[in-house]
Amino acid sequence: MISSIRTRLTYQFILLVTAILLFFSAGVYFFSKLYLEKRFYKRLQDRAITTTTLLFDLKAPDTTVLKLVDVPSKELLIDEAISIYNENSKQIIFSTNNPGSDFHQRFIQGFKPDQESVFRTIGEYQILGIRLKRGKQSNWVIVSAIDINGIEALEDLRKILIVMVIAGALLLAILGWLFADRAISPIADIITQVNSIFPNNTKKRLKYPNQQDEIGALVRTFNEMLERVEQALVTQKMFIANVSHELKNPLTKIYAQIDLTLLKRRSPEEYEGNLASLKDDTKTLIQLTNTLLDLAQTVINSDTLKFAPVRIDELLWEARSQVQKWHEGYKIQLIFNDFPEDENTLLLHGNEASLKVVLMNLIENACKFSSNNTAIVEFSVKTDQIVISVFNEGPEIPVEDLKHIFQPFYRSRATADANKGHGVGLAIVLHITKVHQGEIIVDSTAKGTTFTLKFPVRKPPVAVEAPTIKI
Repeated sequence: MISSIRTRLTYQFILLVTAILLFFSAGVYFFSKLYLEKRFYKRLQDRAITTTTLLFDLKAPDTTVLKLVDVPSKELLIDEAISIYNENSKQIIFSTNNPGSDFHQRFIQGFKPDQESVFRTIGEYQILGIRLKRGKQSNWVIVSAIDINGIEALEDLRKILIVMVIAGALLLAILGWLFADRAISPIADIITQVNSIFPNNTKKRLKYPNQQDEIGALVRTFNEMLERVEQALVTQKMFIANVSHELKNPLTKIYAQIDLTLLKRRSPEEYEGNLASLKDDTKTLIQLTNTLLDLAQTVINSDTLKFAPVRIDELLWEARSQVQKWHEGYKIQLIFNDFPEDENTLLLHGNEASLKVVLMNLIENACKFSSNNTAIVEFSVKTDQIVISVFNEGPEIPVEDLKHIFQPFYRSRATADANKGHGVGLAIVLHITKVHQGEIIVDSTAKGTTFTLKFPVRKPPVAVEAPTIKI
């Protein structure tokens, strides 16, 4: 892949710069040609004026004009021919053409009456036709010649430009290959580093000297991704280890009890006791499975949750009823403080089912770990948020454990011995709370533990007064 990019960059570099060289070479050749034609046109014009001056102003004989014209022409102009026609272009006044040659006659036929001068190139010849006035009379002077020096100069220039473009393209190929190699080498080095980092050593990070350019930004982004990957791998390993441990205990107990029961015949009462124990273990296994499914659903499907206005006070009553239905011995006290007059302030924009899971988890945990199986739930509405606190008189959670209690399968030392949970419920609570843009605060003292939920208040729509129309 790297060699492919390197080759492609080299080709693009060669094509781009070669196109620029060709453009400038064509420009140099074109403007050089224009310059030589203009210079030669000036020579032809001087020759035409000189000829007419000798012929008309100085009244020199034709033979003298021919001699004077032919002398310098051998040095400056090749195959020079001069013809002078009267204004109606029908009579030749003077000509240095070979007798019987109609070269200039055919050229002058294309002139228009209003034209003052015409300059054309026919084959190797460059021809100038110019109207010169002498008093009331005007004549057409036709001068033609071959610009050997100009042709040779253009030919030499064309060869030089071709050689320079070819040499420049070869030089560009070498420089482009080296340039592409230098541009690609940091990426190749990054690939080598990545291959050494993942999956063997996720703690290692990419190194790149210039952190300010685009590759430096790519390296920073990749290092941030490695941080998340490392955290995900650690969480995954911990999750798998804890799931294996949590599933292994009830399954082992169920298998051991069945194995012991089958060792010998027992009385119906003993069978009933064993079945009751198996039922408790199976219930524990079902609860663990359900909590794992809830955790997976909240993490995976959080982006697809459907939100709608939810009356949070009514949801509290439903959560209380559901928990007491499952656990008849639990006591739940609901205290409503600062109950607002405007019912719109009781609306929370969220998903009703997932919010109910949060409330039920906190209430059930409070009752479970309380010494008297009692949870005290306080509800209040502040200016910009809804506050729900759940208090229980359970054992104090150590300070070093507070920052870990929301991690999956983590259980505080204060409650681990009680074997009353799997350490998954609070992870679900935290995730759903974050999805609803809320926050959860834990405060644990010797008197008990309080979990406080805070959600932003759903602002009611502002009523727009209709404009008053005066008649």
